[in-house]
Amino acid sequence: MGEDDHELAARLARQAGDRLLGLHSGRTSEVDPRVLGDAGDNASHELLLAELARTRPRDSVLSEHGVAGPPRESCPRVWVVDPLDGTREFTEPGRTDWAVHVALVEDHAVTASAVALPARAAVLDTGAPPRLPSRPAGRPRIAVSRSRPPAFVDEVAGALDAETVPMGSAGAKIAAVVLGEVDAYLHAGGQYEWDSAAPVGVARAAGLHASRLDGSELTYDRADPWLPDLLVCRPELADALLTAVSRTTVETRSEVSR
Repeated sequence: MGEDDHELAARLARQAGDRLLGLHSGRTSEVDPRVLGDAGDNASHELLLAELARTRPRDSVLSEHGVAGPPRESCPRVWVVDPLDGTREFTEPGRTDWAVHVALVEDHAVTASAVALPARAAVLDTGAPPRLPSRPAGRPRIAVSRSRPPAFVDEVAGALDAETVPMGSAGAKIAAVVLGEVDAYLHAGGQYEWDSAAPVGVARAAGLHASRLDGSELTYDRADPWLPDLLVCRPELADALLTAVSRTTVETRSEVSR
């Protein structure tokens, strides 16, 4: 019997992560970070597309770096992948907050997915989702961008007496919620489907809340892959966070801000 979709997603995320780690181990101090980032993106993208073409030739693929397979509009199964989520973090020595995303979308919902955190030797997947740990006592913790923290999150944090925790890629932030390292991730700057499909699938499989900032459903495999906003959090905090967001002026921007 061949791999099921959960197993395939986990294997591909792990293999792509291993390829990225191989590029890391061979770097020298003279390597331009942009060259390393491009090499990583391309190597992971090529691996994922080749393996999906081999194992799921009837499925479509939507990647950050291109599309493959049958046309998405006529295909009921679409793999949404981000070969390297957090290119900047990947190029910085010692950083672990970058990821590989592999998700299968059917009827606009994620049905199987995996997020590899290669620098942490971890793969989170929907086949064996992590068990959500108990929340420690103390103030809620909200993951924010380390370089472009949105102002509205400070308002939300103030309303909940929460602390903000800067970190890198979108996948790393959602993984941190899944692993209990933070309690929530809010985003309003706009992202693409490949930025969140796989981590949202894993988060939901682990029992977390995931929605738009107004509480509506997150949908994937749309004609326009742009997603304006999202919230991933522990279920016991969802109502309080959605209420706080509803009382806040959320300014979205046209550029991607993680």
